Amino acid sequence: MEDLLNLIGIFTDNTWFIMFAVPALVFAAGYLAWEDIYNFIQRTAFQHKDEIKKMLDLIYVDVEEKQLSMYLILTSYGLGAVVFLIFFPNFIPGLIMGAVAVFGGIKLPLLVVQNLYQKRCKKVVDHMLDGMTIMANGTKAGNPPSVAMDRVIENIKGPLSQEFELVKSKERLGMSFEEALVEMANRVPEPDVQMFVMSVNILKETGGKIDQTFETINKTIRERQKLEKKISAMTSQGIMQGIIISTVPFILIVFFWFADRDHIAPMFNTTYGLIMLCGVFLLQLMGGLMIKKIVTIKV
Repeated sequence: MEDLLNLIGIFTDNTWFIMFAVPALVFAAGYLAWEDIYNFIQRTAFQHKDEIKKMLDLIYVDVEEKQLSMYLILTSYGLGAVVFLIFFPNFIPGLIMGAVAVFGGIKLPLLVVQNLYQKRCKKVVDHMLDGMTIMANGTKAGNPPSVAMDRVIENIKGPLSQEFELVKSKERLGMSFEEALVEMANRVPEPDVQMFVMSVNILKETGGKIDQTFETINKTIRERQKLEKKISAMTSQGIMQGIIISTVPFILIVFFWFADRDHIAPMFNTTYGLIMLCGVFLLQLMGGLMIKKIVTIKV
């Protein structure tokens, strides 16, 4: 028995054995359980696929189903495989960091698409200042809102023009102007857009001076943006402090890895070091989220 343990120890201490035996065992296990592994990858990598596809449609980005599936797999399990290979032949640290990379890669595409969608919604609101001015002038001349919207499409290029063009297209296909506006408010769930849609639809039924309504909406949007910019200036220091505090430990780890690798290596190849590394990561993540929640003020 002792001889067998010594033989196993010789093989496991051999780097070349680890480099060839571990991939062979992984390949064999993957081949035998391929169907279960494939289903697991689909359940995890594609769990946000429908939401991502819906947001891509809302920001007018056309992506084929196969391409989106490939991107999701590459940003999750592909990224995890790359991280694992970077740490190889350190199997345990590579496995842990690879798993962390996979988890982060699963969430990353959704966060990126959500950020793009929010930026587009913000651009729509920013363009509404000029758009409401043009529509107010058009309705003063006696044109209905649907006709005044054509002038906005002609004079303003960008997300607002795209949304108005879609409203006009749906109207030409037989949908009422009010219903097309409600769909626009659902696509761009911003308070200023919803205020515009509700105002137009209510005045369409009750009557009233719609040009004055557009001027009031324009003034409200301008005051809201002034307040948002003031709050952004006041909280920018806190945001920068949160970014610095969250990134400094990881920058120091990278610095010591290249400057004095023997000093930092126990953090990656010992149990206590890995526990400490995971603890640092979780605490930094919690601290960053708390700072973000504190400095995020909705107007």
